[in-house]
Amino acid sequence: MIVRSKAPLRIGLAGGGTDVAPYSDLFGGAILNATISMFAYATIVPTSDGTITLHAADKGEVLRFPNDEPLRLDGRLDLIKGIVNHIHAAFAPKPLSFGLTTFVDAPPGSGLGSSSTLVVAIVGAFAEWLRLPLGEYDLAHLAYEIERIDLKMAGGKQDQYAATFGGVNFMEFYKEDKVIVNPLRIKTIYLNELAHNLVLYNTETSRLSSAIIESQSENIHRNNPVTMDATHRLKQQAVMMKEALLKGELDAIGEILDFGWKHKKMMAEGITNSLIDEIYATAKEHGATGGKISGAGGGGFMIFYCPGNTRNRVIQALERFGGEAKRYEFTNTGLSAWTV
Repeated sequence: MIVRSKAPLRIGLAGGGTDVAPYSDLFGGAILNATISMFAYATIVPTSDGTITLHAADKGEVLRFPNDEPLRLDGRLDLIKGIVNHIHAAFAPKPLSFGLTTFVDAPPGSGLGSSSTLVVAIVGAFAEWLRLPLGEYDLAHLAYEIERIDLKMAGGKQDQYAATFGGVNFMEFYKEDKVIVNPLRIKTIYLNELAHNLVLYNTETSRLSSAIIESQSENIHRNNPVTMDATHRLKQQAVMMKEALLKGELDAIGEILDFGWKHKKMMAEGITNSLIDEIYATAKEHGATGGKISGAGGGGFMIFYCPGNTRNRVIQALERFGGEAKRYEFTNTGLSAWTV
């Protein structure tokens, strides 16, 4: 028997950061995101030799352990170990013996939710193998609990829900971990045009998102007026983006992204830097009407809205920075798991 799963990465289009406590607890957060044709994959092969083998194929790393005690967190594949430990403690009446192979189409620090999406894919594979009675909200919350509570990794809630549900979603976040996922029925022609005009650009840099998120949270705790106003504006941006997509007002999307980016940079130190600012300015000089960093900021992927026939001109202008424009399509499905 082989158990497989995959979950899609996501592009955050608006409202990024409003899903992070304490802001979401105090005021309620709102985010609009869309999953894309880049994935995290997990394969479980049950064994009977009393061992656990973890193979991160994209990292070229293989670890093997006896299955009779919790896996020690020592800096090597700790995210995957934390998932295994939680599954054992919560759902396995006796130690599990298996090999787990994982692969992600984007590296950690990409800004596409790769770490959280990997957690969702692995949790989904275990749920398939162990026949766990978990719905979509249950799976997403379990992934959130493992990453944010067990492993104490700073971050918000959108990535786990985007990867689980898939599609274009307007998400609401409230206190006590309440999340409402509102799937949006966007016309196919609007999505096709959005995918064509929205350039996904890999800066070929990465960043540690936790430091930026912790700074952002601290600013909210201290009631920093600049951060507070900026975060309110990003929540407003999510509503603006939802209306533009539903109505097919695609020419407004670049301006909405630009509006959000101006305020995103005010939330915390490290969200932007001189390279990111130069890339952004160059894209706008060559036809983009707006854009943003994907994820918490500091590096990884950026997106730019390039209306009309400006897409190729913008991509060509960005070549001098050494990054790469990534082809993708939007997806309408989330986590999938199956047995072969």
